[in-house]
Amino acid sequence: MFAKHGFQELAKKLRLGRFLIDRLNATENIESLTVPERLRMAFEELGPTFVKLGQLLATRPDLVPEDYVLEFSKLHDRVLPLSFEVVEEVLSAELGSDYKQRIRSIDPEPLGSASIAQVHRATLTNGDEIVLKVQRPKVIEIISDDLNVLYLLADLLNKYIPEARLFSPRAIVDEYFKTLELETNFVVEANNIRRFQKNFASEPKIKIPKVNFELTTEKVLVMEALHGTPLSQMEGFSQQRELAQEVIRTGLRAYLKMVFVDGLFHGDLHAGNFFICANQQVGLIDFGVVGRLNSRTQASIASMLMALAKEDYERLAYEYVDLAPFTDQVNVDLLAKELRELIAPYYGLTLRNVNFGKLLMSTSSIAARHHLAVPTELMMFFKSLIAVEGLGRRIQKDFDFLQYSLEFAGELLKYQLEPQKMAVEFNTLARESKALVQILPRQLNFLFRKINSPDYSTRIRINGLEEIKKSLEVSFNLMFLGLVIAALIISGSLIFTHPSETMIWKIPTMSFILYALAGFLGVFGFINYIKKP
Repeated sequence: MFAKHGFQELAKKLRLGRFLIDRLNATENIESLTVPERLRMAFEELGPTFVKLGQLLATRPDLVPEDYVLEFSKLHDRVLPLSFEVVEEVLSAELGSDYKQRIRSIDPEPLGSASIAQVHRATLTNGDEIVLKVQRPKVIEIISDDLNVLYLLADLLNKYIPEARLFSPRAIVDEYFKTLELETNFVVEANNIRRFQKNFASEPKIKIPKVNFELTTEKVLVMEALHGTPLSQMEGFSQQRELAQEVIRTGLRAYLKMVFVDGLFHGDLHAGNFFICANQQVGLIDFGVVGRLNSRTQASIASMLMALAKEDYERLAYEYVDLAPFTDQVNVDLLAKELRELIAPYYGLTLRNVNFGKLLMSTSSIAARHHLAVPTELMMFFKSLIAVEGLGRRIQKDFDFLQYSLEFAGELLKYQLEPQKMAVEFNTLARESKALVQILPRQLNFLFRKINSPDYSTRIRINGLEEIKKSLEVSFNLMFLGLVIAALIISGSLIFTHPSETMIWKIPTMSFILYALAGFLGVFGFINYIKKP
């Protein structure tokens, strides 16, 4: 498939040339297409696993170049819906052949069909309206086979394409595997929904559907049906000014609570997953992809947003340095300079003219070029922020994320200062301090015993020491060789002053031998010197 779209040379470099068919029908006008376009087309034809990989790469500008990110963002699942007979077979296999005694009716027309699952409306025998999310048959087996191919390709890229090592192809596939593993297990999604319900139990304006855990399995998810309309189907909603403002405030308050209070946020909040319900209530669905943030990352995100608002590029640079694994290859001043060059042209414009999430995505790409590994959860936050901004501008064209966020700053501070939250943080601090106090004397005692031991020695590693050692060895060898040559010449000269019965070219034989040996050693030493690495 890759060869069909003009990647024959890549296949040959990966030692896959023997699998190419000489008369393979290539895509028409292949020369007029860019490499990212051809790769996107190949992913589309290779099926859902590769489409989802492309969608993942579209959210990682820190791993792939910008032109590929733009092209991969065009990828969408294009799958034919399952026949209703196949849906019934999956339900029978997962819930038992008597499932119709608990589910009274199922609408054969699907609400939606994607590469992993299909969704249908249904009604329980007690009259409750539900939604069934049914996994496609053998999708896990198909994904497993495709993942094996992806791991093989990643290893081949790493081995035969040196420039690909910069993007860590195997690490990309690892991340993709973890994402799909969670997406294809509906019990995990059901648990995510339960946790969101608990987090928003005291928020009457937010509606999270209840899960029927008795009927839910790894391949079937049964949950309450929301009575509302997805934002994707609400044309002209922005014209209802007051209602639109209230919906924005409700949705944004919920999102900020997810990120800065709960540390658990919706990772795919597009217009189809955002419902407008009665009484200005907002409903959320599809919790297969969620992001998780620890308190350190939450604080860094808040600091990044403030740094952008105040044009404090050094602060933004240091936040990336603090979040990434330690490396001594980063030049913070240069990183801050490149961040300034990226952001400064937008400063002074109202943020309604700037896509905040995409700007943060671009900063992560700069950080990656400076050898900083951007955490996955931070990239997922940036992706979710892009989606939230898209929702906001769909409701209100001049939506300004930061302006609305500042309105809730006091409310967020109130959450941070809640006695229960502060008690948890204090308990964590006390527990870690207690552990430190307990182990510190033991560790110090061990350290002093080690230092006072007669066999104690320490090892110091100096970068470049091996090169210095080699240079000294070569120098001493040349010095020794020079002394030997000098001794031979002096000895030959002393013998030359005494008469000899045998002569070679009017030179005493012994002197000639010594001179010749000195000359040979000199040539040998010179050749080895110019050959040294």
